[in-house]
Amino acid sequence: MATAENTEAESYVAEVQERLTTPGERECLACYVQRMLGEFGCDNTLRWALRWRDLRAPRATALHRSLEDRGGFCDCEVALNVYPDYMTLDAAGPLPECVGVARRGSTWPCRAPRRT
Repeated sequence: MATAENTEAESYVAEVQERLTTPGERECLACYVQRMLGEFGCDNTLRWALRWRDLRAPRATALHRSLEDRGGFCDCEVALNVYPDYMTLDAAGPLPECVGVARRGSTWPCRAPRRT
């Protein structure tokens, strides 16, 4: 049976989850996936890539297929296979700041300097 305390706690957790996993207004797909992998890891799905698409580029209905066509069958494979020049999973130090996409809804990565 749900109590007021349970409902309040669930609402708080949902609010924190939303705040932590919402992409920045112009954050690119590459930077978002890299940031989420660093914070929460990969669950062997395209959870982060599809969340980014749903919130920032909902008209990019072929993104899932496009990522898979380039070897990105889960978020860590997106990092390793789709954006190898933009991402590294094992580099130390903070991520470079995303400079953002030029056009809202663009699925192209930003031009932020990358770690090697």
